[in-house]
Amino acid sequence: MNSELINQLSGQLGPNGLPYSIPVHPNLVHLTLGLFIIGITFDFVGALFPFQKWVFKFLAISVERTNFFDVGWYNMVAASAITFFTVAAGFYEMLLAQPPTDVKSAWGLQAIDTMLWHGVGGVLLLAIIIGMTVWRGYQRFITCKDADKQVQWRYLLTGVVVMFILYLHGTLGAQLAAEFGVHNTADSLLRLGQDLNTVLK
Repeated sequence: MNSELINQLSGQLGPNGLPYSIPVHPNLVHLTLGLFIIGITFDFVGALFPFQKWVFKFLAISVERTNFFDVGWYNMVAASAITFFTVAAGFYEMLLAQPPTDVKSAWGLQAIDTMLWHGVGGVLLLAIIIGMTVWRGYQRFITCKDADKQVQWRYLLTGVVVMFILYLHGTLGAQLAAEFGVHNTADSLLRLGQDLNTVLK
C-alpha cells in the first residue's frame, strides 16, 4: 500500500518526499508539547500558590489562584484537541516515508522499527492526554469544585511522568528526521547526489 500511494503521488512529491514543502507533523507535535507542558506547569503554580503569593505581591502582579487553574484546564483541553491532528498528520507522513534500510539509530533500531514504535506510541499518548484531560475536568467540576486547590498532587506527578514519556517519544521522532532523513529535504537531495547550493537557492 505504501508503494502504491507513493506511485500515485510521485509527480506531486517534493525533495522532502511530501506534497508540501514543510512537514506538518513536527509543527503540530510542538504545539501538543507546548500546550500540555503549559497546562501542567500552570496547575503546579496554582497548587503552590500559597507559597509564592508574596512573589506576585512583591512584583505588583495582580493575580488570583484560580487564574492559574483556568490556564491549566484550557491548555489541557486544547492539547487533547490538537493531538488528534498531530497523530493524523504523523500517520499520513509516515505512509509517504521511504527511510533507508541500512542505517540504525543511536538506540539501535532500524527505521521501520522506529516508525512503528513512534506510531503506536503516538496513539497511546493521544489516549493518555485525553485521559489526563478527563481527569482534569473531573477535578475541576466535581471532586475539587469548591476547593482552593483545583488539582490533586497525584495528577500533577502523573503529568510529570507523561512529560518524560513525551520526551522519549519525541526522541524517536527526532531520530526519524535526523538519523534516517525521513522527510528531510537536505538529506533526500544529498542521497540523490544533488548540489544543495544549487537546488535550495
